[in-house]
Amino acid sequence: MALRITDVSKTYQMGVEEVHALQEVSITIEDNEYVAIMGPSGSGKSTMMNVLGCLDTPTSGEYHLAGEDVSKMNDDQLAEIRNQKIGFVFQTFNLIPRASVFHNVELPLVYGGVAPAQRADMTNAAIGKVALEDRKTHKPSELSGGQRQRVAIARALVNNPAIILADEPTGNLDSVTGEEIMAIFDGLHKAGNTIILVTHEKDVAEHASRIIRLKDGRVESDLVTQRPESRFGEVLA
Repeated sequence: MALRITDVSKTYQMGVEEVHALQEVSITIEDNEYVAIMGPSGSGKSTMMNVLGCLDTPTSGEYHLAGEDVSKMNDDQLAEIRNQKIGFVFQTFNLIPRASVFHNVELPLVYGGVAPAQRADMTNAAIGKVALEDRKTHKPSELSGGQRQRVAIARALVNNPAIILADEPTGNLDSVTGEEIMAIFDGLHKAGNTIILVTHEKDVAEHASRIIRLKDGRVESDLVTQRPESRFGEVLA
C-alpha cells in the first residue's frame, strides 16, 4: 500500500466563516497505481494535493504514507517525509532560473545530505530517464516548456520516491507537448512508479487507470477506468 487516508477532514478559518475543504474523505492507493484526482474549482482537489503531499496536515482523520502515520507529524518531520517519499511535479515547473538542469535535479539530494559522488550518480540517472543528457549544463531559460517539465519530472524522480504527485503537469504546455509529457508518466507507471495526478483536464485524467472525482470536499465517485495492463497493449485473458 502506497497511502491510506481515513475520515480526513480539513477546515480553514476565513474570518468568521469556516470553510470545510475536505469532509471525512477515505481513500486507499496501492503501490504502482495510476490515479487521477478531478473536480471543479472549490471541490477540494488542491487541499487534497496539499494533504497527500504533506504540505498541510488534516484537521481530523489519519494519513498513512508508506506505512508511516504522517497526520500527526511536526513541520520538520513532514519536510523529511516530503524529501524522501514524495516527488512533486508542478504546473509552473518551480525551477531555479540561474541553476543548471543538473543542479535543479540534484537539489533534493543536497537537502537530503547525500554524499557528492552518490548524488552525481543519482542525478545523472534521473536526467537519463527523461532523455535530457545533452541539456545538463543548460539553464531553464534555454529550454522549451516541455524540456523544463522534463527537468521537473527528473527532480521528482531523483530520490526514488514512493509516490510521484503531479499538479496540473500539462497546464502550461501546448497539446502536443502535453501528450509527450504524459507519455513519460505512462512509462514511469509501467516501470513501477505510483503516480497521482491532480487535474481538471479530461484527456490528462484518461491516462490514469483510476479516476477519483471530488465535489464539495467529498468523494463523488471513485472508478477504475480500465485494467492497467490494457494500457500498454497487452492482450488479457
